[in-house]
Amino acid sequence: MSQEPEHPVHVVGTGTDPARLPPEAERIVAEAELLIGGKRLLEALPDHPARKVIIRAPVNEALEEADRESRKGRRVVVLADGDPGFFGIGKRLVLALGTDRVVIHPNVSVLQAAAARIKAPWEDVRTVSLHGRSDLWPLRRLLARGRRVGVYTDAAFTPARIARDLQGCGVGGYRLHVFEDLGLETERVRAYEDLGRAGEGSFSPLSFVLLEPVRPPAVPLAPGLDDDLLLHEDGLITKREVRSVGLGLLGAGPDHVVWDLGAGSGSVALEASVLVPEGKVFAVERDPERVEQIRRNVRRTGAYGVEPVHGEMPACLEALPDPDRVFLGGGVRREDVLEQATARLRAGGRIVAHTVLLGSLQRALDVLEQAGWSPSVVQVQVARSRPLSGDLRLEALNPVFVVSADKPH
Repeated sequence: MSQEPEHPVHVVGTGTDPARLPPEAERIVAEAELLIGGKRLLEALPDHPARKVIIRAPVNEALEEADRESRKGRRVVVLADGDPGFFGIGKRLVLALGTDRVVIHPNVSVLQAAAARIKAPWEDVRTVSLHGRSDLWPLRRLLARGRRVGVYTDAAFTPARIARDLQGCGVGGYRLHVFEDLGLETERVRAYEDLGRAGEGSFSPLSFVLLEPVRPPAVPLAPGLDDDLLLHEDGLITKREVRSVGLGLLGAGPDHVVWDLGAGSGSVALEASVLVPEGKVFAVERDPERVEQIRRNVRRTGAYGVEPVHGEMPACLEALPDPDRVFLGGGVRREDVLEQATARLRAGGRIVAHTVLLGSLQRALDVLEQAGWSPSVVQVQVARSRPLSGDLRLEALNPVFVVSADKPH
């Protein structure tokens, strides 16, 4: 056993019930002179003689007090829901005070307790916390990969809101489990096959959500999707072979923000989302019918990391985060769109544009060169085999110019 540091801050995990602590943890809590924790945990110890400090945002104030009082030799204990090392305050304390000042006492996490209730293994469950967040991107990205996902809720992202927002993103094929008041007398576990029903429910503030895949997407999402697997309008889709070249030149990284401008059916955006599992993809399209096609293709493929954006460029781009990569399948005819894309692109980022018309090609080159960039051009000529008289012939598709350039640092 490692030697305990002098005047440590003890972080005690309370599991699902703070009234049932292991004997050693119970002794440490009983001897505390300063107790720090959430309001609910401190209220569970009304007769404890220690001075009590409620953790409130920003948590730095509570961490500084723990540091200050422990250095004075006082016995400081921080109470944490579940296990302090699993989406708990343990990480923050170690970062703030250092590993030599903190002793962590683990306990059963909410995820472990929830998995036990439905008799499911939990070693492959990915978990996200929505505490203090303003969006569902971390959850959407994991659902796009067909994973079982545990979700720590908060007052804003309740189970009902999560269900409604996911339904709005087109999420399907998941069973939603809601675990309320785990370990308490008021505990309740409910499962929903329909996100709409969960979105109408009322739940305890102490809730944990587990999303379990029960049905795979109609079209498995992967690079090089056959054009016919996606909904599109009269062949208006970036062809599979050309799409592969464009995405290869785009060189998107795992955590990049990608804009697909003039997205059409969203084929490029869908495949780009595979390349940015920790990032965000925005498929921007002005035609409402095509925007609906993008939404339907997101549902068909489970590409929940893609956000369809309906609007007129460049005005609608103002609300989007600055991109690391920009793909233009449409909009090359508009210099103002190109100029906005080059201006907003982060330094070191890359832009790739597909164009069929020579005028559009020249326009793209002019804008990029005037911005001081060094564009390059690749012409892609694809021919596909077609049966003819018991044999095969090759049928040529329209040649496409692929323009790419990096934004200087």
